[in-house]
Amino acid sequence: MADIKEFVVNDRRKFTAEGEVRPDAPPSEPKPPRPETLQPKEDTESSARLIEDSEQKGPRAVTTQQVETEAAAGSTEEGHVEHEEALPPPPTAEQTAQAKRAFDATVDRLDTAIRATNPGMEHAPPLTFERVIQSLYMQAMMQLGGAAAPGQQPQVDILGARQTIDMLGILSTKTAGNLSKDEATLLETALFELHMGFLEVTQALARQAAGRNAGTPPGGGPSGGPSIVR
Repeated sequence: MADIKEFVVNDRRKFTAEGEVRPDAPPSEPKPPRPETLQPKEDTESSARLIEDSEQKGPRAVTTQQVETEAAAGSTEEGHVEHEEALPPPPTAEQTAQAKRAFDATVDRLDTAIRATNPGMEHAPPLTFERVIQSLYMQAMMQLGGAAAPGQQPQVDILGARQTIDMLGILSTKTAGNLSKDEATLLETALFELHMGFLEVTQALARQAAGRNAGTPPGGGPSGGPSIVR
């Protein structure tokens, strides 16, 4: 018969049946700390302060005006950058001089060819500031119906006339203080006459429109009144 070895049963329970701690129970081993509790003390305190501050202050209120201001500032900066990128670099002085020489040479060849086909033709007078004013003045007068043949109804390009008159106004503003007395007088007179002519034509067109709205039959209004073309 095999020998039966003796063994001892140790009771490792910490509490008795009545729920009391057994005096001979082994001491409990401390549990390892959780990973989230291994933060440094400074980080823990900072997080606690941030949480406390956010709870006291609450979410930051953003007004509609602030949003619109920030959006406008962003669009302005983007538009400014896009505008700068869209502008090409200016030509150099050498490129400008070369283009001017090529232009002058082409004009000379053109004049020579025209005189060859038209014997006795004189040179065209040089273009001056006075001629520029006169050219724009005549263009505006034609757009206001001043080029109509006798007995025909004037044809008015009111929008084109306004644009041409505005061109002369820009010239007057940009050249202020840089003109001779005669040039300044010519420009001032041209603008005055065109402004008065523009008012006269627009008033005549308004009277025609009022007559049509009142039921005036065709031909019953003023004869030879202007006819708008645009």
